[in-house]
Amino acid sequence: MANLKVKTMGMEFKNPVLTASGTFGFGEEFSKIYDISVIGGICSKGLTINPKLGNKGERIWETPMGIINSIGLQNPGVEKFIQEELPKMKKYDTKIIANLGGNTTEEYLEGVEKLSGTEVDIIELNISCPNVKSGGMAFGIKSEVANDIVSKVRKKCNKPLMVKLSPNAENIVEMALACEEAGADSISLINTIKSMAIDIKKRKVVFENVYAGLSGPCIKPIALRMVHEVSKAVKIPVCGLGGIMTAHDAIEFIMAGATLIQIGTANFIKPDIAVDIINGISEFMDKEGIKSLDEIRNII
Repeated sequence: MANLKVKTMGMEFKNPVLTASGTFGFGEEFSKIYDISVIGGICSKGLTINPKLGNKGERIWETPMGIINSIGLQNPGVEKFIQEELPKMKKYDTKIIANLGGNTTEEYLEGVEKLSGTEVDIIELNISCPNVKSGGMAFGIKSEVANDIVSKVRKKCNKPLMVKLSPNAENIVEMALACEEAGADSISLINTIKSMAIDIKKRKVVFENVYAGLSGPCIKPIALRMVHEVSKAVKIPVCGLGGIMTAHDAIEFIMAGATLIQIGTANFIKPDIAVDIINGISEFMDKEGIKSLDEIRNII
């Protein structure tokens, strides 16, 4: 049998398959469908220091090869997550990654301080959030801004720190290097791609905020390219995501350099897709005589 275990960031994952933030809630609903302890890890719903109701109006819009979402980080807030959701998540035999967002440096720092005192295994810092003190431009657009926020968070964070990058960054490789220099233990990419939709019958834009985030198989070639570029540039591990729908897709990301991968939109199509992908990776390795993922990682 192939060995799917992955050792990274000072810990061991039973396999490289994680579920992506915002597509798996906190795991409870999916646990009624299958034993989610089989997956390598769960990335929590995106958290903010204060509870958020999310965006008004349309939130999900299907496209021929993906979905556009404008959820607006609806979440119960960090404190309620720690008190109510995390204890339930810890019952699963898998790694727990807390995804954290914020609109100001202070919000990030307060959130990471609170999460650092918990049993989460990793903090995934979402720097795609708009910096309200800088005119709304995301923290993850300019490398120097990202370096600053990651440096400050690093000083307050006693957990492995994974920084989630936006494909909308001015230069994805420079962005990754800036985060690595600032103390990130890992990079995850990519987040959704800025997009829009128009309802031609209503003659208006679908989303209240006009633009929203595109995910699904249509973004996979872009995500794969960015994971490959970043993996070649940084020394820290990369977690790849963006349109992974099958074991074949996951293996492509691993060959491009990803140490771990995340499953997002596919969870909406087939709730237990992570199991299929884990089994598919194992079958491929057995068929090809591959004993460890180290043999094929970053070979491209």
